[in-house]
Amino acid sequence: MPRQALISQDFATQLTFISEELGRVVAVLVDRAGRVREVMVGDAERVYLPDIGRQRAGSSRFRGIRLLRTNLHDEARAIALTSDDVTDMSQLQLDAVVSVGVGPGGYPGQTAWAYLVPPNPDRIVHEELRAPNPSELETSVDFDGFIADLESEFQRKSDQTYTTGGTPAMLAYAATPGGRSAEAELEEMRELCRTAGVEVVDEVIQKRTTLHPKYAIGRGKLEDLEQQALQRDVDLLIFGQDLTPGQMRTITGETSLKVIDRTQLILDIFAQHAKSADGKLQVELAQLRYNLPRLGDRHTGMSRLVGGIGGRGPGETKLEINRRRARDRIRALEKQIEKLSQQRALRRKRRVDSGEPIVSVVGYTNAGKSTLLNQLTNAQVLSEDKLFATLRPTSRKLGIDAKRSMVLTDTVGFIHDLPPDLVAAFKATLEELEESDVLLHLVDVSEEEASARIDAVDRILTELGLGEKRRLLVFNKTDRVEESVVRSMTMRYGAMGVSALDASTLKPLVARLTRMLFDEPSA
Repeated sequence: MPRQALISQDFATQLTFISEELGRVVAVLVDRAGRVREVMVGDAERVYLPDIGRQRAGSSRFRGIRLLRTNLHDEARAIALTSDDVTDMSQLQLDAVVSVGVGPGGYPGQTAWAYLVPPNPDRIVHEELRAPNPSELETSVDFDGFIADLESEFQRKSDQTYTTGGTPAMLAYAATPGGRSAEAELEEMRELCRTAGVEVVDEVIQKRTTLHPKYAIGRGKLEDLEQQALQRDVDLLIFGQDLTPGQMRTITGETSLKVIDRTQLILDIFAQHAKSADGKLQVELAQLRYNLPRLGDRHTGMSRLVGGIGGRGPGETKLEINRRRARDRIRALEKQIEKLSQQRALRRKRRVDSGEPIVSVVGYTNAGKSTLLNQLTNAQVLSEDKLFATLRPTSRKLGIDAKRSMVLTDTVGFIHDLPPDLVAAFKATLEELEESDVLLHLVDVSEEEASARIDAVDRILTELGLGEKRRLLVFNKTDRVEESVVRSMTMRYGAMGVSALDASTLKPLVARLTRMLFDEPSA
């Protein structure tokens, strides 16, 4: 074909005559010089392309070849491209796809063609156009100039893209009735992604009555999402809810993306923050327990996880082992963690025998627990504006006067729907709470979901058998909200208000703890 022609009438006629004679779809891959690189013959409905590999986006956005194919259906159906056409164009990054209807006598009829478009606010991945016959495209489209301009526009949009330097990812969430609002769930997922070093470049939300049994979201939405990921040069897809092993198998088997769910993201954060030997053991145990149902299946995409978001950490070299070895490793870790639990019990007993009362600071993740402990005791506990900055409990003594003191313990933060594997793996860590005389429940009052987070922590404490433990509710970060809001919340819950960054606001808190521990009878 002429270099500048998207498709020529003569070339299309040859294709449609052959297609009519065979009763099969005929397709070709043509390069930008107009040369045919591949010829494919399908069945009456579709044609399968050869394996030409997958090309990631770069300075040259497209592959430099386009797909021309026939369509044996009547002309009303021939004018629309199939989902397979669009998927092939997106995944293989083809210059364009052209579908030519086989009309009466085998002559070319209605023609549809499509091309990928740069990222845009409307999330449109491709543009589809139609013509009554190929000759109109031959005269109206200067394909040589068109593809050069299109690639320039892709490059311009790519140059304008702002990046934080984190791993780019798409966030998918299926919003179902009941529970928290979709926006609250997404806001927490965004914060989890930020903590994990992930840059969310786009979000896809689908409202559903229930999760799709195979795809969580609908299959059509999943196909759209993969096309958008390719458009934005994204390899990682994060689901805002947990996926079953079956869903993970299906999604990773039908997309070219690395897929993780909410629990895997949280596990990744824990893996990044685990510095102590016991913390690393706990993380590895949680990873193995969660991944055990997913091991030993080559279609689960596990190999895509090792060494990256969702698969890093002390257990990353053991994620691809078989189930029997995984179970053996889990038993070995449980024994090691049991020894750690016994050692913790001895340390707690020594603290209890010393007569010093123990206050455990609990609360939703990123409520400011470590900052509060640092401010009260001059400790050097890691304090970051990220979720799960604290993984191992840290205990420090707080002197009240010459004769009295208390022990403050910082604990791992809680989260809405804390994954069961994390609760189980960190049981030894949470055992610290059992010996506490008072639980100081710290809440970030600046969060819109503060009330829901209070309820989430209360539920977890009840599940741990700590529902009857004496508790002091404290609202933190009061410097971020209006005084009227603080007054309303403290009156509603019978709580105190502080700013962990302002030592002067903590004196009433220490006084209140002193009364509870030394003056008031235990419950």
